[in-house]
Amino acid sequence: MNAKALELRRQGVDVIALTAGEPDFDTPEFIKEAAWQALKEGKTKYTPPAGIPELREAISEKFRRENGLEYAPDQITVGVGGKGVLYNLFQAILDPGDEVILIAPYWVSYSAQVELAGGVPVAVTTEAEAGFVPDPERVAAAVTPRTKALVVNSPNNPTGAVYPETVLQALAELAVKHDFYLVSDEIYEHLVYQGRPFSPGRVAPDHTITVNGVAKTYAMTGWRLGYAGGPKEVIQAMTKIQGQSVTHPTTFVQWATARALSDREQSRKFIETARAAFDRRRRLVVEGLRGLGLPTPEPKGAFYVMPDVRRIDPDELKAAEILLERARVAVVPGTDFKAPGHVRMSYATSEENLKEALRRIGEIL
Repeated sequence: MNAKALELRRQGVDVIALTAGEPDFDTPEFIKEAAWQALKEGKTKYTPPAGIPELREAISEKFRRENGLEYAPDQITVGVGGKGVLYNLFQAILDPGDEVILIAPYWVSYSAQVELAGGVPVAVTTEAEAGFVPDPERVAAAVTPRTKALVVNSPNNPTGAVYPETVLQALAELAVKHDFYLVSDEIYEHLVYQGRPFSPGRVAPDHTITVNGVAKTYAMTGWRLGYAGGPKEVIQAMTKIQGQSVTHPTTFVQWATARALSDREQSRKFIETARAAFDRRRRLVVEGLRGLGLPTPEPKGAFYVMPDVRRIDPDELKAAEILLERARVAVVPGTDFKAPGHVRMSYATSEENLKEALRRIGEIL
């Protein structure tokens, strides 16, 4: 859909793209300055595959300060984006036939990466009426002797759901009970609009790998820097895999990320400004879609909504095509997210674009 939207734009068609999973803000100046300073100082050589010690120390302190997690620097590895970290993780822990439970709707790369490692994705569905929050009993029913991991993504892409602390605690206890890994993808942790996020690694530290990165928090999607903390043997295996593939993330990006995580005052100002803007957009989009008769669960985090578009067409692929071809609004069909009848819309764009997108959708309805 994004490719189609880009092609229409090249043809001069005015398309509003609600497809991109990235903030529309620029990377903060203090982070860019840190990268430039690293370049001027010649910090352009190889680093250890796990990352420079200064960055792993900053991540260790960040985990302790913000998440209540005690990961020593040798329990931390950095990678080429959160996606690269997850790829290394699945390659490290999965043997052919191992099962990984995914809570649907889920980010499309989870299932693909599990399959690339020889694993078997096992989807556990959630209901829009429940805000796409998983039922721990339904998750427990999916556990088999082949279960190797459960992936939890809260705040969630594509639904924007934030799982309650009690649910995350129950899932962490399930990992301990059945001795499998809990993969907690917390990349959207600073985009929570009510309350605070909870890291399940606090409940099951020996079974949890906490994955994060700077793409969404600091508008650094193209910088490609992710990280993970967890049991030392898993982190070491992930680092070995990275050492034989991409070696390590870009050196000066590592230094810039260390500054982003350690400069608490400038980070706080940027995060609060961005979160306030996304919150305004969130309320605008949810109210607008509901006003058009498209049932839309209220997202509690991230910057996505998943409206029910069966009023446009029962097939979400066809609904997405209608929105693109007739309303000139590009969205992502829920098909590969395991969200039939829904599409994902990103509100990481201006309020003007969002208002115009809603007006165009209203016209075709």
